[in-house]
Amino acid sequence: MPAPTRVVLKISGESFASPSGFGIDSERLSLIANEIAQASGSVDLAVVVGGGNIVRGGTLAKQGQIVQATADYMGMLGTVLNGLALREALEQMGYPSRLMSALAIPSVAEPFIRNRAIRHFEKGRILVLAAGTGNPFFTTDTCASLRAAELGADLLLKATKVDGVYDRDPEKHADATRYDSLFLEDAIEQQLGVMDLTALTMCMERKIPVQVFDFFTPGNISRAVAGETIGTLVSPRNPNPTDSH
Repeated sequence: MPAPTRVVLKISGESFASPSGFGIDSERLSLIANEIAQASGSVDLAVVVGGGNIVRGGTLAKQGQIVQATADYMGMLGTVLNGLALREALEQMGYPSRLMSALAIPSVAEPFIRNRAIRHFEKGRILVLAAGTGNPFFTTDTCASLRAAELGADLLLKATKVDGVYDRDPEKHADATRYDSLFLEDAIEQQLGVMDLTALTMCMERKIPVQVFDFFTPGNISRAVAGETIGTLVSPRNPNPTDSH
């Protein structure tokens, strides 16, 4: 595929923690910031952060003491912590960045406003997007799809701990087969777990391709924004011509 000009990257909260750990690990934070910084020179880049290293709303709700909506808001606040850390790390490295939140937290983050976000792109700033969509019952994957649509992104990057999309769980099935490419329609029909179904459906409707890759292979983000084929490209069956920005 041609090299994109505007990209939304979704990274999980677990990426910020040491293996099997919680919270924010300084080495992981440096790795994430370095990889993002290296890729930011050639594209407009927005990063949607998860919060599973701080609190997982779904898991918390299942314990029965906190209702799902409240647990989801707690998860959104976890993404703000990760967003603050990432924004600060990028700024310390000399890469102008802005943290934008879907929840109103004016002391620490700007509100997400589409026109303001695009203005930051025009100024050459990296966007760090926190608090999901600002609504309970929606995942940060759905937030990434929504922001990709709002911002006119050419590509949605889904950074994971595996090197693409498989026909079954590769951790449980040694004979699992990895797809080099896949249609969004097929990923939805087969429920392959690329992203949640709401996120995938939005990408299908808006004709936004999704590239799924191993985040912890150095240079993978830069390769993806350069148009290289890595991981699995999950694309619409009938893509529209790329709009100009």
